[in-house]
Amino acid sequence: MKNTETAIAIDNLSKRFNNDVVALQDVNLHIEPSDFLTLVGPSGCGKSTLLRIIAGLSDKSTGEIHWRDRTLKEQLAFVFQEPALMPWATVRDNVRLPLKLAGVSKQTADETIAKTLELVNLANFAKAYPRQLSGGMKMRVSIARALVTEPNILLMDEPFGALDDITRTNLNDELLSLWNQQRPTVVFVTHNIYEAVYLSKRVVVMAARPGRAIAEIPIDEPLPRTGAFRTSEAYLEYCREVSAALSQAMDSQPRSPVGFAG
Repeated sequence: MKNTETAIAIDNLSKRFNNDVVALQDVNLHIEPSDFLTLVGPSGCGKSTLLRIIAGLSDKSTGEIHWRDRTLKEQLAFVFQEPALMPWATVRDNVRLPLKLAGVSKQTADETIAKTLELVNLANFAKAYPRQLSGGMKMRVSIARALVTEPNILLMDEPFGALDDITRTNLNDELLSLWNQQRPTVVFVTHNIYEAVYLSKRVVVMAARPGRAIAEIPIDEPLPRTGAFRTSEAYLEYCREVSAALSQAMDSQPRSPVGFAG
C-alpha cells in the first residue's frame, strides 16, 4: 500500500531483456518528496536501468511504479553520464532547449535561463560554445538544462563519473547548494562510495544481477553539508557501512545469463 507522503513508490519491479538477462528483480523502493537518494552497486546491477524505467525511457517487465500525482511524472528531468550538448549552440541555447520544446515564450525563457545560469555559476559563459568549456563546465550546462524547467524529480546517472576528483568535489558542493534552493526529489547513481555518503539522505545498495536492493543506509547528517563533514569520524563510519554492504553485494552470485544491464 502506497504511503501518501511518498513521491514515487516502486513495488516488486522487475526487468527482463529480450536476451533473457534479468536486470532487475523484485525491486522495492519508496522515494519521499525532496529526498536525495543515491543508488550504488556493482557494474551491471541495473542502477541505470532502474533510472531509465522511472523516467519512462525503458519499460518494466513486472511490478508497479506509483506516483503521488501525475504532475510529478510530468515535471521530471534527467542528467545523463555525458553532457550531450549541441556543439553548434551556445550555452544559453543549450539550456533553452527544454523550454523551447515546451513552447515557452522567448522573453519568459530568457529570464528563466539567466536565473538558472546564475545558479550554476555560468552567467559569464552564456555566449560560449561547448568546445570552449572544461568538462566540469559542460556538466554544469547539462545540470542547468535539467533545472531550467524547475523539475520536481531530478534523475542523475553518474553525472560526475568522468571528472577529476577536485572538479567532482566542487560539483558535489554545488549540487547540494542547488538542491537546497529548489528541493527537488533526487535519485542519483554513482559508483563512488564517498560521493554517495556526502550527497545523500539515504544510500541504497544494490546487489549483483539480478539487481535488487539489499541494504538502505540513512545518512543522518544535516543537508547541505560542508567540507568539515568529509573529514569527520561520522563520515568515515558511514563510508565503512556502505563499503561493507557493497562488498556483500559484489559477493552475490548472478542468477541469470551473463550480459550487461546498466
